Amino acid sequence: MFRALATRGASAFRGATMQVRPGQVAPSVRLMSSSLESDAEFDARYIAYFDRADIDGWEIRKGMGDLCAMDLVPEPPIIASALRACRRVNDFSLTTRILETVKIKCGAKESEIWPYIVQELRPTLDELGVLLPEEMGYDKPELALPSPYDIHG
Repeated sequence: MFRALATRGASAFRGATMQVRPGQVAPSVRLMSSSLESDAEFDARYIAYFDRADIDGWEIRKGMGDLCAMDLVPEPPIIASALRACRRVNDFSLTTRILETVKIKCGAKESEIWPYIVQELRPTLDELGVLLPEEMGYDKPELALPSPYDIHG
């Protein structure tokens, strides 16, 4: 989970799974099913998932889909692991989709979170030869027609 804006060990983007009283520090664990999982264990589980040698494209998409279904922004090491998995299965287009998805997951805090993620991922992106969607021009629609309301304006 993304902890760049976290305070005193509590993830800023964790789903509201616990009640925390004012002045009380939220523990750094996830309540899922009936077991407790710390943020470090959660990150390690997904990194191990993407680091498997026998992973295929469908499993990469499944792992990212599961992450996207949660109320969190994946940590940069998880994203880096997923990008390396894409390289192992030789799926460059999936790297672009992962980066686009993570940027969308930043939501209203995109201006704060996305630059941090790019900064942390830059060595991995350079190592793999992966460009950001903005660097490829994918942030602007290629075949979009102008709005009919702006034609005469």
